[in-house]
Amino acid sequence: MQISGTAAIVTGAASGLGAATARALAERGARVFGIDLPDTVGKAPLVDGVTYSDADVSDPEQVQTAVEQAAGASVPLRIVVNCAGIGPSARISGKQGPHDLDMFRKVLEVILLGTFNVLRLAAPAIRATEADQEGQRGVVVNTASVAAYDGQIGQAAYAASKGGVASLTLPAARDLASSGIRVMTIAPGIVDTPMLATVSEEYRSGLAEGVPFPKRLAVPGDYALLATNIIEHDYLNGEVVRMDGGLRMAPK
Repeated sequence: MQISGTAAIVTGAASGLGAATARALAERGARVFGIDLPDTVGKAPLVDGVTYSDADVSDPEQVQTAVEQAAGASVPLRIVVNCAGIGPSARISGKQGPHDLDMFRKVLEVILLGTFNVLRLAAPAIRATEADQEGQRGVVVNTASVAAYDGQIGQAAYAASKGGVASLTLPAARDLASSGIRVMTIAPGIVDTPMLATVSEEYRSGLAEGVPFPKRLAVPGDYALLATNIIEHDYLNGEVVRMDGGLRMAPK
């Protein structure tokens, strides 16, 4: 599917994976509508072809407004990339007592419910577009994590939510196949995003050393490149692609 001449929604677009993906899509000729929270969207990089708006991905009304904005562009809405997420950690039973239930609920709400909320509301808008000559109307790329398979100590909430996103992939692709909409998921390994900005260079080097090859951390541009490849590759559907350099996470 061609990216140029389409509208695209990217969540978590103000930084990290989302910012890199929004830029990559805009550079390929898409009109990109970036969604992020109010306190972060104001810090988003200014990129030609990218329009930012405030929205909580778990809020139906806010997401519907964002979808309508993208669907109202002069080009068809064909692309959605879900990058929004959070990553707090806690042990199920630790020195502070049992895992905080509200924290667990919040992680699921943002990552799993938020991903599904954007998917369910964007799908009808994509379905309403005219199919291309191959019968395609669009593609949704979601973001899981290697934690869906190799969750570490303290990652119960994060791993459960990302596992849900991974498991959502195939049934969503089957549900939307008759509408000409593909659904794919990327499961990144360790990516050098703002969440790693507070750790020492020594710690970062240690993380990179654990990657079989190439021995470096992934960067947001790696994710953006894979996302655009998936969008353009018409025969990729209903699958989770690990982007991790062959990494398998240790318990901690």
